[in-house]
Amino acid sequence: MNLIWDLSPIYESIDSEGFKNDKKTYIKKINELNKWTEENFSSPENPKEKIEKYITKKNELTKFSKLSLYLNLLSSTNTSDEKTLKEIDQLEEIELNITPHEVNFIHFLKKTSNIDEIIKSSKILTDYEFYIKELKNYSQHILSRSEENIITKMKKNGSMLFEKQWEQLSSNLIIDMKTEGKAQQFTLSEIRNLAYSANSSIRKKAYESELKAYEKIETASAFSLNGIKGETITISKMRGYSSPLEMTIETSRIDKEILKTMFTTIKENIPSIQRYFLKKAEILGHKNGLPFYDLFAPIDENDIKFTYDKAKNFVIDNFMSFSKKLGDFAKNAFEKNWIDVMPKKGKVGGAFCEGIHPIKESRILTNFTGTLNDAVTLAHELGHAYHDSCLYDEKELNSDYPMPIAETASTFCETIILNSALKTASEREKRIIIENDLSGIAQTTIDIYSRFLFEDELFKRREQGFVSSNELKEIMINAQKESYGKGLDENFLHPYMWVCKPHYYDADFNYYNFPYAFGLLLSKGLYAKYLKNSGGFPELYDKMLSATGKNSIADCAKLCEIDLYDINFWRSGFKIINEEIENFLKL
Repeated sequence: MNLIWDLSPIYESIDSEGFKNDKKTYIKKINELNKWTEENFSSPENPKEKIEKYITKKNELTKFSKLSLYLNLLSSTNTSDEKTLKEIDQLEEIELNITPHEVNFIHFLKKTSNIDEIIKSSKILTDYEFYIKELKNYSQHILSRSEENIITKMKKNGSMLFEKQWEQLSSNLIIDMKTEGKAQQFTLSEIRNLAYSANSSIRKKAYESELKAYEKIETASAFSLNGIKGETITISKMRGYSSPLEMTIETSRIDKEILKTMFTTIKENIPSIQRYFLKKAEILGHKNGLPFYDLFAPIDENDIKFTYDKAKNFVIDNFMSFSKKLGDFAKNAFEKNWIDVMPKKGKVGGAFCEGIHPIKESRILTNFTGTLNDAVTLAHELGHAYHDSCLYDEKELNSDYPMPIAETASTFCETIILNSALKTASEREKRIIIENDLSGIAQTTIDIYSRFLFEDELFKRREQGFVSSNELKEIMINAQKESYGKGLDENFLHPYMWVCKPHYYDADFNYYNFPYAFGLLLSKGLYAKYLKNSGGFPELYDKMLSATGKNSIADCAKLCEIDLYDINFWRSGFKIINEEIENFLKL
């Protein structure tokens, strides 16, 4: 069985003729489109014909997105490879030249007053109505051409460089730990995976060793974080946003009311989730709530173990119980070696899925160690890949969707496999499965809430000046106390969560936390719909996913008869979660 992903359908190698030729053609087409927009968008005549032509040319350009995707995939499994890093740097320099034609187009839309009439009069533009209107709305925040070009070029030596610095630091961090009297070395991914060990002594040692190791990189990581967040604050102000949060909400295709409603529901249910934490603490022999190192501890020393082959079949079989289409999709992903499976030095931590629209495939990275949680992670990432596949019939300009809806299909797939597994599980296995699911739910609601509180406070303090590593630790501890409450032992929290989470280090994805809670609760509501109409729901679900590139999230939800402004919908998601908590307490 191949545990390393196959990237050859994208390119054979950096040195291949296909890669080299596409790189040359990409440069040529970018320059051509820049020149064309300069010549044609300088005057307001013939707007319909000009917008049609731009859309056609832009679609031709999007197929070269596989260049950067390929390089980022290569780098994610070997962050120190100098040849790949050099190519990434060169491509980033090339892609700086994309800004001029995009800015020219947005400025042209800004000056075009009768956009609705123009779209209705064109068969081509009707299909891109959402894309055009979204850019038209964004045009109120666009800066001058020279300012936009400067921002793009400065980001390369600002936030993008700080992000790379953090990736280098975290992926190559070596952690020393003694086990059974023997000194061993671990990568960050490996040491964090020990949080799932059945051995309580190993879990605690791993936690202590992890925190100790962060001392080596905390100052450099703090500088990276300050650089990224400082840049974000500056740009959001220049664009006329009241805050980075307002900027994020707008680009997420939701609004403040929806976000507020969701967080109101989470805060309502913190006491319920605390009951789960306290029960788990009791099972594991703790009296003051859970210490952070036991958040992911198995409650049964004989935890459900998975070989990769067993995890693969587990996912495929349970996906089949939802729909043959979903099951066959997962089977194809495994057979075509879309997944890079095992942890190793130089490989980034965690897991992700990357959709590659030009070849209509995806690639998935995991750090598999054989736990039930690893099997669930496979399902989660395959959910992302399935979502992408539902949009492959669309042109790439109509296939982009925001983070909150992105985390819905993935979390829905988690729910599918866990609920299917419960049907044939023994009482002991049920307790393990439900606890594992609740552990994930708690992370996706309570821990995500703490991360949101942390980032919100970080932005406020960063606006006043540099935020030191000591302050960052203080902010994180306060956020964990507020969100977890008495569920966590305050003597064993995790002050360095801002160092190990990649979500904080991408200037293009600020507040990359609430989408997970959003996706979880939306997926629970969708699953409730599925239980009422299992026969007709899969087709409706696919229809919703297929619409996510050309609609607001609220309009996508309406396709499944869901009102995101109704707090009772969000409460219905928590109703399922609270029932699961009650089942766990009984078991």
